[in-house]
Amino acid sequence: MSKKRFNKRHQLMVRWSVVTVGIAVVIAVLFVWMNTRIDPMARNDDGSVSGLTSVLDRTVDQEMVTFRFDAHHLNFPHFSSTRKSLLPEDMGSGLAWGDYDNDGDDDLLAVNFSGDVVRGIPMGKSALFKNDGNGKFQNIASDIGIDISLFGMSPTWADYDNDGDLDLYLTAYGDNVLLRNDGGQFTDVSAQAGTNDKRFSAGASWGDYDQDGDLDLYVTNYVDFIYEESDKAAAKRQYGAEVPFTLNPSSYAPQANSLYRNNGDGSFTDVAQEAGVDDKDGRSLGATWFDFEGDGDLDLYVANDVSKNGVYQNNGDGTFTDIGAISLAADYRGAMGLAVGDVDTDGDDDLLVTHWVAQENALYENMLGEWGDSDRVSFMDTAEDHGLGQISLHMVGWATGLVDLDNDGLLDLWVVNGHTLEEENNQTQLQKQDMQLFRQVGDQGFYEIGSESCEVLAEPFVGRGGAHADYDNDGDVDIAVLKFGEGILLLENTSETTGHWLRVHLSQEGGNKFAIGAKVSVRTGDVVRTKQVGVDGSYLSQHQIDVQFGLGDSELVDEVVVTWPNGEVTTQRNVLVDRILEIVR
Repeated sequence: MSKKRFNKRHQLMVRWSVVTVGIAVVIAVLFVWMNTRIDPMARNDDGSVSGLTSVLDRTVDQEMVTFRFDAHHLNFPHFSSTRKSLLPEDMGSGLAWGDYDNDGDDDLLAVNFSGDVVRGIPMGKSALFKNDGNGKFQNIASDIGIDISLFGMSPTWADYDNDGDLDLYLTAYGDNVLLRNDGGQFTDVSAQAGTNDKRFSAGASWGDYDQDGDLDLYVTNYVDFIYEESDKAAAKRQYGAEVPFTLNPSSYAPQANSLYRNNGDGSFTDVAQEAGVDDKDGRSLGATWFDFEGDGDLDLYVANDVSKNGVYQNNGDGTFTDIGAISLAADYRGAMGLAVGDVDTDGDDDLLVTHWVAQENALYENMLGEWGDSDRVSFMDTAEDHGLGQISLHMVGWATGLVDLDNDGLLDLWVVNGHTLEEENNQTQLQKQDMQLFRQVGDQGFYEIGSESCEVLAEPFVGRGGAHADYDNDGDVDIAVLKFGEGILLLENTSETTGHWLRVHLSQEGGNKFAIGAKVSVRTGDVVRTKQVGVDGSYLSQHQIDVQFGLGDSELVDEVVVTWPNGEVTTQRNVLVDRILEIVR
């Protein structure tokens, strides 16, 4: 029996069958690749992220481990109540370094969140740990009027009344508080100042945006959280875990932010809407002032959760323009922490933003002048190029800071992490995560060496606030971290490094005593390092006000240039290193 030959119809059927199978295979491969790539829970036995992203893992050489930290703990019972799976409970709290008594040592303020949100009963009190200059701290909050009970989020220091000492502003879920420093004793002036916002406030940032010599205050407000007993029963699953309705920020409408213009008489006026920075559609958690376009005016960046970030260019007339779209730095992600610094030492500030799980942290490199147009403001997310993208996929990032931890002349990075998902078998507890310390290694980018540099960091915890300061004035920068529901972890920098350093303390007559917004440039040979005073960010926290530089092997600074907030310039040459340099205008 002779074989039948394929006719044209049969040939077409076979051909399209092959194509169909091929397409199906491609789709299946892509499906597997995408699910492997973005699954933040997929881990190898050694803890590294599995899947195709594992090719981005970085191997740490022991020679890279130049950080050394000794761990101390400060007694601060944060949020001593039992969690009830409510959003305000899980967002805080923060820390702030500031020399409230002008004795030359930075003190540490910790705001607390404790009590029953449902019944509106706050219990936990804020603490002020006075630095005795010998590495010891004592909580004296009750002695000076700072032991405030509130559902606290963020503390910030600023001399708003220009009398030469630092005042204190506390944000909260509920009433915000402004405490005036009267020679070491604090007085609640919230009502008369007009800053006692009753919304769900998160971060706060001080800066003289209108250059009138008085510090103004930007306050970020989160969501309109209203507790309803019936909401507790609603939930959805995310990454294998059940997330209650009352923990999902998307369940609640965003709240507009406030820009409190300082009137110069002890009072403030909220001008956010007329200035164009109320960001009413953003679920805002933090903000930082910094001059990202280099024209001398403070611009504003706002970190928003499940909404696009705010990028506001200062027009110099009391108003701002939202340039989020053209800046390429207004991603719609879950943004929490902010860090500002000149990562690539090219003279302009870059910006790091921490994000929720599976979203990668962003390193927005400032591209000012890179496109041939010096007036165009734009950023490029180069986190992956620097080794900071894939490694953050499974993390929920909060407080953060860009600072030279080993004084080799390059900015390093620390990130506090802690999940918002609950433990599967205990809904009163959140999932713990590792804190990360990154060392920048030449042009190779960043390498994570946290557990190698400090044994305590080998144990995960739930972190939120954090801030850095050279609290012992020994030339290397230390870090304080608030462990959610536990207390304060103080990481004392004991790195054995030969790198030199210079810390610059500014003051000026008239307004804005501590020169917030001034730019300090330090030149050694052909290398220029620049920092702006008081514009570092973090999450619900505040770093030391003084600016500090690592200088590597340089034994002399050729030139220190200070551009004051009013545009005046002070220059000092042939400056000795390894000391605190005080410059007065």
